Amino acid sequence: MRRNSFRIPIFLIILALLLPMIAACGSAEENEGSGGGGSSPTQTSSSASPSTGGGSAEATKGTIKIYSSWPLTGSSQKLGQDMVNAVRMAIEDHNNGVAAGYKIEYIPLDDATAAQGTWDAGKEAENANSVVADPDAMVYIGTYNSGAAKISIPILNEAGMAMISPGNTYPGLTKDIEGVVEENEPDVYYPTGERTYCRVVPSDEIQGVAATWAKELGAEKVYVLHDTQLYGYGIAVVFEQTARELGLEVLGMEGIDYKASDYRALMTKIKGMDPDLIFFGGVTDTNAGKLVQDMRAVGMTDVMFMGPDGIFNDDFIRAAGPAAEGVYATFGGLPPSQLTGKGAEWYQRYKEKFNSEPDAYAVYAYEAASVVMQAIEKAGTKDRKAILDAIKSTKDFDGLLGTWSFTETCDTDSTKMSGNVVKDGKWEFVKQLGG
Repeated sequence: MRRNSFRIPIFLIILALLLPMIAACGSAEENEGSGGGGSSPTQTSSSASPSTGGGSAEATKGTIKIYSSWPLTGSSQKLGQDMVNAVRMAIEDHNNGVAAGYKIEYIPLDDATAAQGTWDAGKEAENANSVVADPDAMVYIGTYNSGAAKISIPILNEAGMAMISPGNTYPGLTKDIEGVVEENEPDVYYPTGERTYCRVVPSDEIQGVAATWAKELGAEKVYVLHDTQLYGYGIAVVFEQTARELGLEVLGMEGIDYKASDYRALMTKIKGMDPDLIFFGGVTDTNAGKLVQDMRAVGMTDVMFMGPDGIFNDDFIRAAGPAAEGVYATFGGLPPSQLTGKGAEWYQRYKEKFNSEPDAYAVYAYEAASVVMQAIEKAGTKDRKAILDAIKSTKDFDGLLGTWSFTETCDTDSTKMSGNVVKDGKWEFVKQLGG
């Protein structure tokens, strides 16, 4: 008896097995072409990302670690966390966290201590030493405080590791400016003789425009205070020198004990000199809020108070409370709300992602991390020297802050400045001051 049987050709069986694999490969190629991982909550188009570098979204070569170091505790906690958020966004925006075939791992470090309430020299040294000992670490993003950079730059320099700062503005870290920096600066920070430090934020010698703005606001007599730290003293000197050149009467200049609990005696003395404006060279962490409170408490309600970008953050408003109203602050750039193009797009994405306004320095943290990602892509290898050289050669970088380049000293060539004031409990942009 003959049986009727149906046999499936072997090539049809093979084709059936391969079809799902072919479809999966096609889907992966589409995702890779759009920057990798279309479902990522922070995925952006190429127009929103400073650099895609043409790199693959697949990590095949291993891991590269990027560390950061700035205060994550104390009165600058929000500022520090916003900067961490921004770095993470920049890394994700670049091929979903992959550069030159390496998966980028980001580790944020805290250089503040509860005992200090601000950055601590011992903690910063500990951070820098631990990073250079990690063979996977290629770049150190930091610091926020210029005094902290003074500690870590030489450590990283001897290890040949790139350091890029989103916050240091003291000129002496990179430049020799007579009357502003110390005699042995900046060479003392580079024991190998090679520069390993860059910054994406303008340095303080352009902060003289703060005195110009003070004069525009109607100030004729000013008193200058500073917190005795590297950044605060340096910026106070620039303000004082410019004020005299502009014909303002400088009633005095002195440093404060930033750990003091009361400044009423100091403010009573200054009140007797009848100033129009008090300028403070310092940061929120060095008791800027208490200074303003005690200035108001002794009756100087009509005297203007101005500080630099070190107080241009929400932490200052919280520290000063209602006394913050009407306080002026300059900033080395434009605040996030005033950015255009890519900067404006990033600003909206940040607010949607974290449901809060980003600190002004979050923009620079994003910019610094974006430069690093581009440099890793350009270097194409897990090598500290190659990545350092790629960072230093950054030219015509098209980022959130517009188009800018690093100079021979590895400073940004941007000179934008802005003036801001606390109004109704929030910082409000007033005008562009320079650049």
